[in-house]
Amino acid sequence: MPRATNAPASRARRKRTLQKAKGFRGFRSKLFRYAKDAVRKAMTYAYRDRKVRKREFRKLWIQRINAATRAQGLSYSRFTEGLKAAGIELDRKVLSDIAIKDAAAFNAIIQQAKTALEKKAAA
Repeated sequence: MPRATNAPASRARRKRTLQKAKGFRGFRSKLFRYAKDAVRKAMTYAYRDRKVRKREFRKLWIQRINAATRAQGLSYSRFTEGLKAAGIELDRKVLSDIAIKDAAAFNAIIQQAKTALEKKAAA
């Protein structure tokens, strides 16, 4: 009795892997043996970097806020302290967007943070 290889399922599995490796260069997109390793590694990186993307954006927002506040003579940490004292609850994403697109509004927020810091120091 001949050996059954379940060819349709095997072919479908290989085709699915090669489809995922479509944009890869060279034999990593043509040959199943190498494509499966490349796809596995790519999926590992994709999983990891979905987490890393959140960190990278947070760092970017902090850098933008810091640059905008230092232009007004205030550091990022003092600015966040002033925001907390003033009771302003805006997240970093919104603050960095305001800093880029609406400098006048951001300067008003900085002034509120500065006055709250002065009141806190006086108390």
